[in-house]
Amino acid sequence: MVMDKTEQHITRAYDRDLEAIQAHIMKMGGLVEAAILDAANALATRDEELAEKVRSSDRAVDELEAMIQSQAALTIAERQPMAFDLRTILAVMKIASNLERIGDYAKNMAKRTSVLVQMNPIEDGGSATRRMAKMVEVMLKDALDAFVQRDPELAEDVRQRDLEVDQMYNSLFRNYLTYMMEDPRNITACMHLHFIAKNIERMGDHVTAIAEQVIYLATGVVPDENRPKADRTSVETGEGV
Repeated sequence: MVMDKTEQHITRAYDRDLEAIQAHIMKMGGLVEAAILDAANALATRDEELAEKVRSSDRAVDELEAMIQSQAALTIAERQPMAFDLRTILAVMKIASNLERIGDYAKNMAKRTSVLVQMNPIEDGGSATRRMAKMVEVMLKDALDAFVQRDPELAEDVRQRDLEVDQMYNSLFRNYLTYMMEDPRNITACMHLHFIAKNIERMGDHVTAIAEQVIYLATGVVPDENRPKADRTSVETGEGV
């Protein structure tokens, strides 16, 4: 069946809507990737100016998230997409929400960095969290690449890598406990570092959620929720009980 000119115009306009929304996702993802690295570098180098840049740049991430959600909702209302196109739009909305939360965690890291630079540094505190943050940033980059390529295998690889993030967080948590027990003067700084490490661990969870949306988008199957999880500190410390 050959479409008439009106139908062709509507189809092209609809395709442009989808492309625009997905382009905004990639722009938002780039901003969030930069925020992760900048927040980690600000902590490692005790750079208050860079930390402030992270905090102020979060507004652009929030604005993009609001724009994406609005455009996606409008597209659903006006175009009434079916099947794969609807799945694409719903996945984009969830990915945008997860990116916004990752940006919030980067901003929280920057806020605590501004406090930590006023204290005596903890040995390897900043560099260790930077390594963890870099791991999450690479995961996010790969998750977004998987989204563009509709690559469920790459997305699943990202999903499995969250186990490494959890293991690194557990190691840092124990290190900070050791520092606090050795010298009570380290308690305040180590508590801030612990919350920063927890922020990064939560970033990993949100990147994993993005990867799971990509898998659903590409295959139509929601991944099994029983993925590897190695964060045991909530049990050990009584959190969430």
